Amino acid sequence: MSVRLAAPSRTMQGALLMPGLVALIVTFVLPLAWLGWMSFMPPVGTAPHAGILSLHAYKQVLGDGFYWWILWRTLYIGATTVCLTVPMAFPIALFLARSQSRWRGLLIMLAIAPLMTSTVIRTYGWMVILSRHGIVNGILVGSGLFSHPIRLDNGVFATVLALVEILMPYAVICILSNLGRLNVELEQAGAMLGARPSQVFFRIIIPLALPGLLTAALLVFVLAISSLVTPQLMGGGRVFVLSTEIFTATTVTLDWPFAGALSIILLVLFGMVIFLYQRVLQRVEAGL
Repeated sequence: MSVRLAAPSRTMQGALLMPGLVALIVTFVLPLAWLGWMSFMPPVGTAPHAGILSLHAYKQVLGDGFYWWILWRTLYIGATTVCLTVPMAFPIALFLARSQSRWRGLLIMLAIAPLMTSTVIRTYGWMVILSRHGIVNGILVGSGLFSHPIRLDNGVFATVLALVEILMPYAVICILSNLGRLNVELEQAGAMLGARPSQVFFRIIIPLALPGLLTAALLVFVLAISSLVTPQLMGGGRVFVLSTEIFTATTVTLDWPFAGALSIILLVLFGMVIFLYQRVLQRVEAGL
């Protein structure tokens, strides 16, 4: 005899959703509304007029070619980080998903173990490795490839390299969660029909894993373009991105309207990327 459970009433559903909605409003909606309102305030140093909003901060950002260059640099660093991180994380995730070893749990823990270490500490580690007297330059000079240390730190190269290592565990987790739902029988069927291992990989595994790869790319891109500590430290003051300019505006120049405008632009960029991700994901899932 089967027992049919009654669906929760609308009142019960609303009561269950209320704590989460309140937390979301207090921690996200209200600060975001305050940030948007702040971005329309008059310029710093002018007398504020009640009820009058200003587009000065947005004109200052969008009318200056320097900030368009910073926007391009932010997108470039984010896209480069994605193009390096996701292809490197996919073989690791595939190996962990297909491993039958009794040490599989330990291997997964080791893959995500870097998340237990502070981003600041890991960034300082890369500063030591890539410095003029660091490990890399020591190997290059000691092997005779270079007669003197080369400049590896304080630039875009060092920033991207550190971001790839820092964001790799996030990509592995995203891809691994998707690979766990793949049906191995499809690969076996392809092999039985005469497909070579390379054909099975590119025509079966990659298409089925594509949603996880897209999710990993989205997460890595968003974290890369919003990163502050790594560009600030690894760039040595030479790598300017939106997050570093927002930090400077809020802590150095104390120009809150300008920082608000930059933050809203970064948020709009997030929205555009997520919209593009959803459209691509819908097409991918429709084709599977």
